[in-house]
Amino acid sequence: MTTPTITPVLLCGGSGTRLWPLSRRSYPKQFAPLTGPESLFQSSARRLSAPGFAPPLAVTGEEFRFIVGEQLRAIGIEGGTILIEPAARNTAPAVLAAALWLERTDPDGLMLVAPSDHEIRDPEGFRQTVLSAVPAAQEDGIVTFGIVPTRPETGYGWLEPEAASDAKGPAPLRRFVEKPDLETAERMLADGGYLWNAGVFLFSVRAIIAAFEKHAPQLMPPVRDAVGHVQPDLDFHRLDAEAWAKAEDISIDYAVMEKAERLYVQPWAGHWSDLGGWDAVWREAGPDETGVVTSGAATAIDCSDTLLRAEDPTQEVVGLGLKNMLVVATSDAVLVADADRAQEVRRAVDALKTKGAAQATQHPKHHRPWGWFETLVMSDRFQVKRIVVRPGATLSLQSHVHRAEHWVVVSGTAKVRVGDDEHLLTENQSVFVPLGTVHRLENPGRVPMVLIEVQTGAYLGEDDIIRYEDVYDRV
Repeated sequence: MTTPTITPVLLCGGSGTRLWPLSRRSYPKQFAPLTGPESLFQSSARRLSAPGFAPPLAVTGEEFRFIVGEQLRAIGIEGGTILIEPAARNTAPAVLAAALWLERTDPDGLMLVAPSDHEIRDPEGFRQTVLSAVPAAQEDGIVTFGIVPTRPETGYGWLEPEAASDAKGPAPLRRFVEKPDLETAERMLADGGYLWNAGVFLFSVRAIIAAFEKHAPQLMPPVRDAVGHVQPDLDFHRLDAEAWAKAEDISIDYAVMEKAERLYVQPWAGHWSDLGGWDAVWREAGPDETGVVTSGAATAIDCSDTLLRAEDPTQEVVGLGLKNMLVVATSDAVLVADADRAQEVRRAVDALKTKGAAQATQHPKHHRPWGWFETLVMSDRFQVKRIVVRPGATLSLQSHVHRAEHWVVVSGTAKVRVGDDEHLLTENQSVFVPLGTVHRLENPGRVPMVLIEVQTGAYLGEDDIIRYEDVYDRV
């Protein structure tokens, strides 16, 4: 039997809160460089970019579509598909939508469903493990991947195989185990036959659709309708919002996996982490002999078992005499927590939401299809921003009702339209955009263009934009 091409399906629509303040709803952890120069999403895509694997199919939300495309291009991965979920509906509808999309072109093909926020340090070894499970998937088996446990973890679901797997392929799966209490986790670890549930699955397009039809038939009409009425949007494919809204919000484990037949589990004994909290980041970073991890402009003095992380290079973070602490500082928020309460960080997010604080959900760096901006100073009737525009990118043709703008180019070249006039501005040159004037900003160069924008006016919100033309179809 020939080995088919495997399509990686990367789920990247989540907005986790356990890694706040770095991970926020507007820019969640999968897109952040948590453990290296690449984001977790980029590492996931690169890991599954090799002979035998097709370009990835990413399933993401409306607000992340340009981030997904830009991060894939940045690592040289082209030709993939990006499906846009009109609203979050958990993993079952997302996986079914991907399967129904692939059914159009390769109904007998295989798909590897993987979260995009996990860390695996041996990509080649993991790919070989996936290939070991291919024969079972070709025979209409549903294969889940289990992590050989290293501790009595209560934050993961566990898997119980029928018997130990040999090197040739997966073993039948006896059952899924819900997140256990500590005593149960210790017993399963001592038993040696249990695995952590990684949420990674391999199956044929045909087999998973049949499993949905049998075990979650209520999802079939709305999701099939959403895929059937997909709308192209630049390089993206937008699922039909009206149909998608009728799909149940449910995980694939509950909808299908805990009911399906012909289940198998393929062990993975290599390194793996879901980076599900700052305690996991501390472990992955490799603490020194005193248990201390520092990152960025952070300094530890007489500390032990502590994470000190500074995201803003202009901000010094100093820990003195700290024990078992997590300290994470961004330009607009600081988390200080007992390391034993890492899984409760979402309570901080909930508290900030109750206060109406923007830091609960909004990242200080605002990503746009043309680049990004961040606010440097915000006060009554004025705001100062740094704006970075990618080479060749263009902002929309727009005007503002309540504010005027002053632009000063710091580096690169800006092509500026103000009213009927066009200018080419280079370093240290500036232009004034009067209130209500139609204007546009472009970067015609080959390097990023950086400018400082000073806004003045009665209202400085991001919703004070009237768009007339936009190459990204945001009008």
